[in-house]
Amino acid sequence: MAKLAFLGLGRMGLPMASRLVEAGHEVTVWNRTAEKGGPVVQKGARQAASPAEAVAGAEAVCTMLATPAALEEVLFGPEGVAEAAPPGATLLEMSTVGPHAIGEVRARLPEVVRMLDAPVLGSIPEATEGSLKVFAGGDPETFERWRMVLGVFGTPRLVGPLGSGAAMKLVVNSTLMVLMTGLGEALALGDAFGLEQAAVLDVLSDAAIGVTARGKRSRIESGTYPPNFTLELARKDATLIVAEARRAGVETPVAIGALGWMTEGDEVGFGDLDYSAVVARIRGLPASGPDRT
Repeated sequence: MAKLAFLGLGRMGLPMASRLVEAGHEVTVWNRTAEKGGPVVQKGARQAASPAEAVAGAEAVCTMLATPAALEEVLFGPEGVAEAAPPGATLLEMSTVGPHAIGEVRARLPEVVRMLDAPVLGSIPEATEGSLKVFAGGDPETFERWRMVLGVFGTPRLVGPLGSGAAMKLVVNSTLMVLMTGLGEALALGDAFGLEQAAVLDVLSDAAIGVTARGKRSRIESGTYPPNFTLELARKDATLIVAEARRAGVETPVAIGALGWMTEGDEVGFGDLDYSAVVARIRGLPASGPDRT
């Protein structure tokens, strides 16, 4: 068993940290809002008052944070990871921040700290069950050293050198954004043609976009969008996708269009809802969540 620090106890981080404790690892957690650590502390984790305190003596540090700016602050801000990580420790960077940010982090980390980027594919149910897909970037030796820990979260796969995991996550998410906005536009077209929503969803569920249509149908039909992956975070990821594509010299007009819809959905107040609420925005319909109407 390993001595681990886990930083970031949001919707994904909390169940992931809990799985590490349940697997028998010695886990110290930190979150900007300390109260969120309560459930995992009750399971046996220790709560730290700062990132630096959390990583003291840790063999590996998992970061699961919302944005590149949050990662920057936790790693390099006052009482951050960089000033306290023990020599030989490994940073397992699991946030969705893009390969450019990973390169910047590696350049600023002390050389005595190893690093893997290992973002995950899946949402809260998969994080809870331990069935996430883990895309790792780094050297094979470091990956093998931490394969079993990453396996607590799901199925880890080394996809290339450092930064490759972050890149793969954006590649995958680019398809999610396009599928969801494509579904919204298809339903909007059906509305304009006077087609019944149920009939359109029946047909689309058996079409190429079927997985998306079936997976989000209950939310679309009810108009209630309890979040697994919030629209606000989807907008952040879509922004990263477009920015990284431009940096790589790749034209992505479809991704730019998806970003436009995600931005609109966030700006009209759907940001805290599931990202599928963009369908309601595209159709000009209201959307609600479990805690508001």
